[in-house]
Amino acid sequence: MRLSMIVPVALLGLFAVGCGGSDTPDPNDPSQQNQYANGQQPGAYNPNQYQQPAPTPTPAVTTPAPAATVGTGASGGSPATPIAPAAAQAATLVLQGMAASEAPGMQPDGSPFAAQFQEGQVLEQAINIEAGKCYSVIASGVGIQQLDVQLVLHAAPLPPQILAQSNGQGATAILGGKANGCFKNPLPIGGPGKVIVKATRGAGLAAAQIYKK
Repeated sequence: MRLSMIVPVALLGLFAVGCGGSDTPDPNDPSQQNQYANGQQPGAYNPNQYQQPAPTPTPAVTTPAPAATVGTGASGGSPATPIAPAAAQAATLVLQGMAASEAPGMQPDGSPFAAQFQEGQVLEQAINIEAGKCYSVIASGVGIQQLDVQLVLHAAPLPPQILAQSNGQGATAILGGKANGCFKNPLPIGGPGKVIVKATRGAGLAAAQIYKK
């Protein structure tokens, strides 16, 4: 009787030993190798295990600023500094001397106008271009190497249109004159315009006078 009771008890002890789990980690288990590499015990909580990857930042899109634009007109230069014709007496005396030969039979249209110029600067004088009238402009400069004159039709909203211009060299500019004749408006109606005097080369003072007939 004693032997028969010992055998079942011994068998139960062996069954418990054979079926029970082992708490000792196996370093040869691939599922546990990462935990050994990170210095963690198998089964320990890893806070990085469930961490979501950081989102990839979207690169900012930069829209280039529109280039900047520069308007161009018939004058093609910055404005000169207007002065009283009396302050440009050296130039106005030349105008008076040239009027008899370059604008014979013509009358002054308005008063002389003058300015102090830097190279490339312009002086604009408003004019009403009358129907059927003939125009000449005489300009003279002091200290300016190249002076030019334009007669421009400026009837908004249309862009400025050059009707006539001087073609000489030096500090004296003549639009029309005895060589080319005055500019005659071929239209049956008049319109707003302007005379543009430009110091194309050099700096100094200049005066101009419009004539018509």
